[in-house]
Amino acid sequence: MALSSGVTAQISHFQRLNNPKIASSSSLCCWMDCHSYVSFGTKAFLHGKGRVLPTNLGPLRVSYNRRLEFLKFKSYPNLSSDDSLKYGGIRLELPLQFRIPSKNCHKCHSLVIQSNYPQNADLPRYYSKKEKKPFPIPIVELRRAARERLKNMKGQPRRPIPPPKSGLLVKRLIPVAYDVMNARTTLINNLKKLLKVLPVHACKWCNEIHVGHVGHPFKSCRGPQTSIRKGDHEWTNAFIEDILVPVDAFHLFDRLGRRIPHEERFSIPRIPAVVELCIQAGVDLPEFPTKRRRKPIIRIGKSEFIDADESELPDPVPEVPKTPLLTEIPDSEIEAPSSAEETALLAEETLKAWDKMKGGAKKLMRMYPVRVCGYCPEVHIGHSGHKGQNCGAHKHQQRNGQHGWQAAVLNDLIPPRYVWHVPNGQPLQRELKNFYGQAPVVVEMCVQAGAAVPEQYKPTMRLDVGIPTDIREAEMVV
Repeated sequence: MALSSGVTAQISHFQRLNNPKIASSSSLCCWMDCHSYVSFGTKAFLHGKGRVLPTNLGPLRVSYNRRLEFLKFKSYPNLSSDDSLKYGGIRLELPLQFRIPSKNCHKCHSLVIQSNYPQNADLPRYYSKKEKKPFPIPIVELRRAARERLKNMKGQPRRPIPPPKSGLLVKRLIPVAYDVMNARTTLINNLKKLLKVLPVHACKWCNEIHVGHVGHPFKSCRGPQTSIRKGDHEWTNAFIEDILVPVDAFHLFDRLGRRIPHEERFSIPRIPAVVELCIQAGVDLPEFPTKRRRKPIIRIGKSEFIDADESELPDPVPEVPKTPLLTEIPDSEIEAPSSAEETALLAEETLKAWDKMKGGAKKLMRMYPVRVCGYCPEVHIGHSGHKGQNCGAHKHQQRNGQHGWQAAVLNDLIPPRYVWHVPNGQPLQRELKNFYGQAPVVVEMCVQAGAAVPEQYKPTMRLDVGIPTDIREAEMVV
């Protein structure tokens, strides 16, 4: 047994001789084969003592000890996985010997294999409705940063307010807002098409969903009358609203205007929060008008300002958007993909739209503030939350129904519905629950449709964990 790969090692040249460490950044991927030597590629860490190796080296041959324990095949092939070197994020050290044909040197080094992503990650934690959301940045850190900021500003001239706090738009983020809108529309249209060929089930009593021909057998239902059903789910067909959780927010005509009072909560339209974020970032929708300033505001107090005089400016000319907006396809016009190749291409496009929407929304949230209630899922796009007393979370009577606003994170704006990952299309077994991983429902649907697994979702999907064939084999796992 040996390690083999088809690449060549290139080692950077150091100026000083007898340097104890020779390194190059990144990672190395090795495969098991039946040769006596290994040729390995760049992106490895080599540590050892000896002379400096020349820069223009040819292919290197590396020998190793055949009695290394981790290279032995296990008695249970299902419990061991060669994918741990492919998917893993471990740190592996191998005692290697370099033999350079053109030079008379024979030195020993150690090879360190690293990865950018962890091998396995904990599954997303379930938060009870009685728990308050944690702050993205602790209050102590916020106070410390505020004191440091005031200390640095002392004695300094007041700087002009940058956009978007000045009422102007951030020009470089306008194309990003249009891309997020189109990515959201593409994602919705593609998910509707995938629902025609992929079976997705939703529980009748709770918010769990499952991608597969039958629902999972785990007794994890937390809905009403769960004690009577002993935690079992009642599965029905899922819809697009079960996959993309609808998160609505108030549409603001003036994002710097006064806060929405409780009495006006029914007179202001509510639209999807992602759409409202894109509108405030520069997307113009005729059905949802908004105020666009061409001059920065004038501050007359800490929370008071007046608009600058724009009468001397010429009339604004409506600009044609550089990126045309896509429209959602009605449900009656949705056509299912006709072949497996078309389904795989559709899944790849859906994954790209999902990543593009999340990445663009994250960029917008860095400049345009988004607030979320710490007790309920209510989201507000603006510098401060509204005054609506419609919070129905745990102990809302003590707060008179008012929301506890705090800074939002991306998962508050676009909640990922995590589902159990089905390996190789086989039905899940209740006794092997600890061996299965999870992934967002959009990712799981695309993977089952034929798309490649994205790198950032591999740790929670536990692709390198071997699934036992029966309960007896699972009990032997340490």
